[in-house]
Amino acid sequence: MESNGSKIALGIVAAILVVGGAFWIANNNSDSDDTANNNESSQQETQQQEQANIVELAAATPELSTLVAAVQAAGLVDTLSGPGPFTVFAPTNQAFDALPEGTLDSLLLPENVDDLTSILTYHVVAGEAFASDLSDGQVIETVNGESLTVSITGGQVLINDAVVIVPDVTASNGVVHIIDAVLIP
Repeated sequence: MESNGSKIALGIVAAILVVGGAFWIANNNSDSDDTANNNESSQQETQQQEQANIVELAAATPELSTLVAAVQAAGLVDTLSGPGPFTVFAPTNQAFDALPEGTLDSLLLPENVDDLTSILTYHVVAGEAFASDLSDGQVIETVNGESLTVSITGGQVLINDAVVIVPDVTASNGVVHIIDAVLIP
């Protein structure tokens, strides 16, 4: 039986493979031989342009569908699709399901958009922070102005009390760390 983390990781790998496969096909269907003459930096630049942004990556990951719905309800799609870079701590559907009954439904109501936006922007940090950039006891300021605390215990990274179950998923405009709980400011 696969763990939820394995299922999430497989979903992310599948999304990355789809994007990577599309990039490979686009670059290998040329009849000209000059593609072999491209230098490495132009290939990386093209790959970065082809790579999914944070919102596209989340939308292609079934275990993040609740997060995507919340981002849409809060009107943050354009922001998180923008140039960034951003670091997003992305709660899974199960993390949203673990909220007290009725909380998510209430947050998704138009009259609660400010509360929803505050919670979602508490999951976003300006700049890229890969797992290797994080240290035990580190305090990180979020886009909403509140702080998160990093704990590293036995090789496991926690953001506040949420466990990072899939670290370092790169997007064209930042990095996503999938977590097992919704962070509440």
